[in-house]
Amino acid sequence: MSGLPLCQPSRPAGMPSPSSTASCDPISQRPRLPEMPAMTNDHLPRTNDEFRAFVASVEAQPGYQRPVAFAVGIASYAIGDWDHPGTVVPGAKVLDTWYPVVNREENYGAAAVLAHVTGHLSGSGTVSLTLEMLDRALACFACFAGDGKRHANIEAIQMARDVLAAPVSPDPLAVPRAPVVSFVGALEDAPADASGVYLRLHLLSARKVQPHGQNLAGIFGLLNNVVWTDIGPYDPDTFDRVSMRARSHGRALRVSGVDKFPRMTDYVIPSGVRIADADRVRLGAHLASGTTVMHEGFCNFNAGTLGVSMVEGRISAGVVVGDGSDVGGGSSIMGTLSGGGKEVIRIGEKCLLGANAGLGISLGNGCTVEAGLYLTAGAKVTLPDGRIVKALELSGQDDLLFRRNSQSGAIEVVAKRNQVVLNEALHAN
Repeated sequence: MSGLPLCQPSRPAGMPSPSSTASCDPISQRPRLPEMPAMTNDHLPRTNDEFRAFVASVEAQPGYQRPVAFAVGIASYAIGDWDHPGTVVPGAKVLDTWYPVVNREENYGAAAVLAHVTGHLSGSGTVSLTLEMLDRALACFACFAGDGKRHANIEAIQMARDVLAAPVSPDPLAVPRAPVVSFVGALEDAPADASGVYLRLHLLSARKVQPHGQNLAGIFGLLNNVVWTDIGPYDPDTFDRVSMRARSHGRALRVSGVDKFPRMTDYVIPSGVRIADADRVRLGAHLASGTTVMHEGFCNFNAGTLGVSMVEGRISAGVVVGDGSDVGGGSSIMGTLSGGGKEVIRIGEKCLLGANAGLGISLGNGCTVEAGLYLTAGAKVTLPDGRIVKALELSGQDDLLFRRNSQSGAIEVVAKRNQVVLNEALHAN
């Protein structure tokens, strides 16, 4: 199977072209596979053994690297042609990208097929898919037809082809959509484009990556602000035209938000979770099985739970809550997005953050913060022996109870077991 042909990548009519502007679908400059002759039916793998040999030949190409993650998805774009609103125009803003199946360190055969038909060689980036690419990819998988198994990536590729082959919608409010494939060369790589950011967020919410498990640098500059409605995403800069069209046709749009991040449940539904109000969980939240997010609970992206938890308060960006810990009603945990905070806050296992409490330090296992107590890093805490230290010096310690003295108003810490131990490195400074 050596010397298998390569479908050279091309862009479908009306698809966005590469752009140096962060907000407009930048297609990253990646090494490409060498040019090869056109594929014929004689070269297509007809058996599982031939498919494995085909994959091996792709992976043997000089410079090829297996992606750590990849996915085929459907990107939505800003309307650029108001006479044909469902048509994608060059340079259109990427509003979102939905990936029905995300892969991390798995399904390398599908990755090789997609790399083969798109010309991807290594690194991180996104490629717009053409009908020719999708047809060739499906042809490579023909040997799996009728084997009685479900192949999620093949289904995603077929869905992408169906979207691209469908006639442009005559709906005056149609959102332009087109299929893409995104690759992540290494989790340490920063995202290269908006669709790549969406893949990273899907990886988090699909529990393929834990919070802080990948590089998310620069994502705010790559994502566009979006009007999220009940019929799709729209560009805020032109939403007045969308609204007028809707009302002129007797339709009313429900706007759920104007933000760079959508709600998670429109893209990923993790197993074993309960979410009382879907608007309170952003795409990119990591919710472990057994997590319940009540109506007043909130979970930001790159944050979440690692086990069974009841969330009735705010889990800010970057915060991780351990198994068996509860975040009480109206409570808040400081994040790292604003205010200059650099401390990544973690709550250990079997902790309780009381109702209306606040937390600016990490907790070890088995800790409790009394209801109504806001424990900032600089708060003065009285130890059992009478000494007074900053709360930061107790960060990460196990089995502590933080409470406020109802007579003096002083914050006190009591060891549930053994004694209170200071963080010596912090105490020394």
